[in-house]
Amino acid sequence: MPEVIAQVTTSKVDPEIATLAGPQLVCPVDNARFALNAANARWGSLLDAFYGTDAVPGDRDGPYNDVRGRLVFDAAEAFLDSTWPLAGAKYGDVRKFALADGAGGKQLVCTVEDGSELGLADPASFIGYNVDGAGVLSSILLVHNDLHCEIQIDPTDSIGSTHPAGMKDIVLESAVTTIMDCEDSVAAVDASDKALVYSNWGGLMRGDLSTSLEKSGSVITRALNPDLTFMAAASGGSEITLPGRSLLLVRNVGIHMYTDAATFTDGSDVPEGLLDAMVTVLAAIPDLAQQNALSNSRTGSIYVVKPKMHGPEEVAYVAEVFGAVEKALGLEHATVKLGIMDEERRTSVNLGACIAVRAIAIAIAIAIAIAVAVPCWHPLAAAVLSLALWLPLWLWLWLCPHMLLLPNAYNIWLQ
Repeated sequence: MPEVIAQVTTSKVDPEIATLAGPQLVCPVDNARFALNAANARWGSLLDAFYGTDAVPGDRDGPYNDVRGRLVFDAAEAFLDSTWPLAGAKYGDVRKFALADGAGGKQLVCTVEDGSELGLADPASFIGYNVDGAGVLSSILLVHNDLHCEIQIDPTDSIGSTHPAGMKDIVLESAVTTIMDCEDSVAAVDASDKALVYSNWGGLMRGDLSTSLEKSGSVITRALNPDLTFMAAASGGSEITLPGRSLLLVRNVGIHMYTDAATFTDGSDVPEGLLDAMVTVLAAIPDLAQQNALSNSRTGSIYVVKPKMHGPEEVAYVAEVFGAVEKALGLEHATVKLGIMDEERRTSVNLGACIAVRAIAIAIAIAIAIAVAVPCWHPLAAAVLSLALWLPLWLWLWLCPHMLLLPNAYNIWLQ
C-alpha cells in the first residue's frame, strides 16, 4: 500500500497516555492479587527497590542490615542529587527538612551539617507537602518532567531513625499505566476462565476488587490504593491530588480466536474477540460514571489494546466492532480508545493507514513490538535509547521484505 500520513485526532485522553512518559506494566488479569499489585504500582519505594535487589551490592538475606541500609541511603541520595539537586550541598549533608514562607508560598529549607540553611537549585520543583498532627513536616512532594517524588520524614520510624534528617522513605511515581491482559499472559479459554477474567476486570473498574492472602501468619487484604493528597506549596493553593493507581488498559484477544464460553443459537462457538469486546467494555461502564473515589479514567474513556492485527483491513474490522459495541451500550462514539499493537509485519509497514482507520479513537499510536518504557527523568537519554532500539528494527524490516513474522512482543522495562 502507498504510505499514508495519518494524524491522531483523539480527544478525552488521560495524560498518562497523551503527555506523560513513564513505565508500563502488563499483568494477567485472571489473578486478582497480581492485578491489584500492578494497579497499585503507580507509586513505589526507592529504598525498597535498592535494598531488595542487586542494584546495591551486598548481602540481602536475613533481618534488616544497618550497613546495607546506609548503602541504600547513599544510592537514593545520589539519585536525589542528580534529579532535584540542592543549591550548594548534597542530600547526605542534610540534618533537617523544614518549610519557610516565601514570596510565592512555602519554600523548602534544608539545614546541613554546619548549621547553614539552603534550598533546592530549582525551587519550583517543590510543589507540595504534608504535616503531621503536631504541624511538623512529614512529607515533601517534588516534580520533574511531570513525574513526582515524595520524600517521607519520620524520625521515630524504624528506618527514619537511622537517617540524620529522619528520612524514612523516598516514593517515586512509577508504573503510570498498566495493561490488564486477557490474552498472552493468561490461559483463559473456557467459560470459567473467561468469567474470572471478566469478573476481576469488572472489580477493577468498579473499584471494589479485593483479595486476601496469608503472610507471616497474618491475613492481609489487598485492595486498590486511594489517591494521594498534599498541601500545595504555591500561595493560594489548597490541595494537590495525585492518582494513587496506574491508569488501566485492557488487552483483548485477537480476532482469529473462537470460544465456547458463549455460543450461537446453532451451538457453534463465538469469536472470542467479539465476546471480549462486548464484556470488557460493558464491565468498564461503572468507571465512566465516576461514582467512586477509585476511578480509573478521569476523562471518561475506556482503553482497549488490540493485538495480532494484520494490516489496515483488520484494524478497520476492529474499529467497526467497537463502534457497534458503543452503539449497543449507548456510549458516545470514540469512548473506547484503541491501542494498535504493532507486532505484525503488515501492520508495521502500513502503520499510517492503520492509524487513519480510526484516528479519532487511537489512544496509543503504537503499542510497539519492542515496547520501551523509560522513566523519563532524563528525556534526552530516553530519546537516544529509544532511537538506538528502534533503528535496528526498521533496518531489519527494510532488508528483509520477504519475512512474514516479526519477533514476539517484549516489554523492556529500563530502570
